[in-house]
Amino acid sequence: MAKPSDPKPSEITPKALFYARRGLILGGTAALTGLLYKRFLAPSPSVRASAPLPPEIVAAGAPTVAVPDKKNTYEEITNYNNFYEFSTSKYGVAETAAKFVTRPWTVSVEGMCRRPKVYDLDELLKKFPLEERVYRMRCVEAWSMVVPWNGFPLQRLLAEVEPLGSAKFVAFETLFDPKRMPNQAERMLPWPYREGLRLDEAMHPLTLLAAGLYGETLPPQNGAPLRLVVPWKYGFKGAKSIVKISLVERQPASTWNQYAPDEYGFWCNVNPDVDHPRWSQKTERRIGEIGKRDTLMFNGYGDEVANLYAGMDLKKNF
Repeated sequence: MAKPSDPKPSEITPKALFYARRGLILGGTAALTGLLYKRFLAPSPSVRASAPLPPEIVAAGAPTVAVPDKKNTYEEITNYNNFYEFSTSKYGVAETAAKFVTRPWTVSVEGMCRRPKVYDLDELLKKFPLEERVYRMRCVEAWSMVVPWNGFPLQRLLAEVEPLGSAKFVAFETLFDPKRMPNQAERMLPWPYREGLRLDEAMHPLTLLAAGLYGETLPPQNGAPLRLVVPWKYGFKGAKSIVKISLVERQPASTWNQYAPDEYGFWCNVNPDVDHPRWSQKTERRIGEIGKRDTLMFNGYGDEVANLYAGMDLKKNF
């Protein structure tokens, strides 16, 4: 029989990381711990690790896409992060990544396309101005946030490079630089981090490349300078610090799926009816709240994306 002192499933270290980092405690933090952190350790609300977005990269008059949920605060979003290249402690990423340098930065878009190109990041952001998108974000560890991203639809970039008919998937690769991302030296995962989407998922208008949040440049701990945002999928699908985007014919390798395929599927659509092997996904804890709420199918974006998976067994293809 479980005792009150027993850990909650959401506080348990993912199996892959447990074996890679013996004895390290990972996973979600209990609500009380979060409140204590917020009260005694969190930085002052006046402190910013980033700066306002330059006006030339913000889309003038762009419509705001929002959800009715209350947005999480800047402090919550930037001080509770999964970014294992820097730290396995959610509260430790911000400090470890604070001096991460994001300029100069290039993004290569290549593979099965007619017009491959290596973009300078600033050139890219001027070409595709940023819109505000307020999205629900759900982590596989059963916690969630509501984040006001500043980004542009990935479909705009892909349309410019003109995918070939043979391109079926889009692969993403993040920076590999152990000097700048110190946890990569541990080799706890097969770096660099890789992720992938089906082409129609990547072309969906909800799929973003984000370079900011709350109208400010994206902080290092949130995936600076450019990250993937797919709001109907679990958070590990959001590749951070992207340096390469490839159009490919076959389903690409996905780091967590490759490392622990019994726990992390390639598709990773938010589905409360498919439990993680070690905990339920039926409920979630919104950061900043006490208690839990029901998890929504496709994270609440079913009306927009369910048609992408018509005929698929979403329990098998988790």
